[in-house]
Amino acid sequence: MIPQPANPALSARQKAAIIVRVVLGEGEDLDLSRIPPGLQTDLAQEMALMGLVDRDTRNTVIAEFCDRLEAVGLSFPGDIDGTLDLLDGHLSADTTDRLRRLAALNGSGDPWERIAHFTPQLLAELARTEAIEIAAVMFSKLPVPRAAEVFGLLDSQRSRQIAYAMSLTGMIEEKALHRIGRALIQAADAVPRPAIEGKVVDKVGAILNGSPSTTRDDVLAGLDDDDAEFATEVRKTIFTWANIPTRVDPRDIPRITREVVGPIMITAMAGAKGRNKPTVEFLLSGLPSRLAESIREEVENTNAVTAKDAETAMNNVVTTIRRMEADGDLFLIAQDSEDAGQGLD
Repeated sequence: MIPQPANPALSARQKAAIIVRVVLGEGEDLDLSRIPPGLQTDLAQEMALMGLVDRDTRNTVIAEFCDRLEAVGLSFPGDIDGTLDLLDGHLSADTTDRLRRLAALNGSGDPWERIAHFTPQLLAELARTEAIEIAAVMFSKLPVPRAAEVFGLLDSQRSRQIAYAMSLTGMIEEKALHRIGRALIQAADAVPRPAIEGKVVDKVGAILNGSPSTTRDDVLAGLDDDDAEFATEVRKTIFTWANIPTRVDPRDIPRITREVVGPIMITAMAGAKGRNKPTVEFLLSGLPSRLAESIREEVENTNAVTAKDAETAMNNVVTTIRRMEADGDLFLIAQDSEDAGQGLD
């Protein structure tokens, strides 16, 4: 086939097809799934009809494309979902949720974008209360990690029913998906929500985590008298210097000591007394012998450390471990009921 000569009358679709073909030919990763399905179809059909294109035409189209890119001073997403992604972190959660809801209900946004942002607990409630077929469609549209998390909140019978129903959702049409998404948003808005978000036990534990040890001990002692079961649950959420031996994998100790500024670790170890002392030996036992001996000598030669400075240093180490856990650099060992009170009494 003879290449088509340069043709200034090329349609916008043909020019787009040429640009996409050039980019793919260069081995670049081009995510076309982000453009609307209709445009994806048009592009694929246009590429199927294109024959050979001569070099001059290709270069002309590329030059025009580059000129247009250079002339662009600013671009906006063009839809509410893209705009909210752009503003992520700059709007309150309530404002973002309200805008996604309004956009989904009036047809200008993708309802499944908002549904994907629902909490696992809310999604689980929808899965329990909606028809099996509707729940199956919802799980088919959720990102796999979120769907797996929600599955874990359901009883096994409901999970099996939904899993089977998911095998029947393959042929559902786009318009039906949109209607189901909008219906789920309306159903979610009708689900009663607590005025205070989050578990009380987690919030109490987080507050005590950052409190002075004397305050923490007094509060836990009082909780033991008032509600021993609640006190036990609170202890499970608390992670302090004294909990390090039971919650940290010894293999993670070298990485922890690298993350903590040297003087802070020395101060924490030098000031560790009583129930906090075993943590010092635990940390040293996880280090190479030469390094452990060097740190031990520094600790022994450190001048007396005040209780306040010691607690500040210990809290700094704990904060570093918590940050590493949040970043996925380490995983804390789960604390059971029997160990919950260790290091806190």
